[in-house]
Amino acid sequence: MVSAGWNPRAVDHEERQRMPRSHPPEFRRKVLDLVKAGRPVQQVAADLDMPSQTIYVWLRQDHIDSGLEPGLTSADHAELIAARRRIAELETELAITRRAVDLLREAVPPRAIEVTAKEGLPIATCCRILQVSESGFHMWRRRPPSARALRHAWLTEQIRAVHADSRGAYGGRRVHADLTLGLGIQVGHGAVELLMRRAGLKGLPGVRRPRRKHQTPTAADLVDRDFHRSAPNQLLVTDITGTPPARARSTAAWCWTSTPAA
Repeated sequence: MVSAGWNPRAVDHEERQRMPRSHPPEFRRKVLDLVKAGRPVQQVAADLDMPSQTIYVWLRQDHIDSGLEPGLTSADHAELIAARRRIAELETELAITRRAVDLLREAVPPRAIEVTAKEGLPIATCCRILQVSESGFHMWRRRPPSARALRHAWLTEQIRAVHADSRGAYGGRRVHADLTLGLGIQVGHGAVELLMRRAGLKGLPGVRRPRRKHQTPTAADLVDRDFHRSAPNQLLVTDITGTPPARARSTAAWCWTSTPAA
């Protein structure tokens, strides 16, 4: 039932204009309670500044939900909307899958069939979807590996060894440098990156060390880089060297050393 303190006339015109088109269930229930209490539909519609046809639709739907009239209930309607939304999502996923199948068919269909066969999918079905003959797939499967595949397998073993010797710290650049400079293997950096990615090998991320910037202003070059003099004690220069606290065995600050020279 409607509470005694709720008055539809208290809703001003601005709030009615801001009211959304999709009314909340609580508002619908209060409107239906007003109609069931004996108020005419036209009067309730005028008080709430809404079409009377909307209230009639709500009344009919309430009768259907109560079993007084035949029709589609609100719960069935919500399930139907959810089912249509799910069907649209499945159609989109199916379109994406078909496009992926087309791309696989253009790229390496035998390899894709081999991967799916290892996962337990029927080979005949995979060949039919990717439009590859079963005899052609089995012929490709029995074909000996190419020279490129053999070289990639050998390079992968070398990369694994270098990566293991570095305790998993080396990335693509250092592995490539170790292969080319250390072992004398002619291989490109891109090939090393590719084989490491296929083998699941990664290096440890390096630590970015900020460069130290001293705040002491430097003196101007008063001699203009001309250190030649005709006699001693005509030009005195000095050199200042800064030593970090760790190297100076001190926790206070940097250690500055001045070395004068004539």
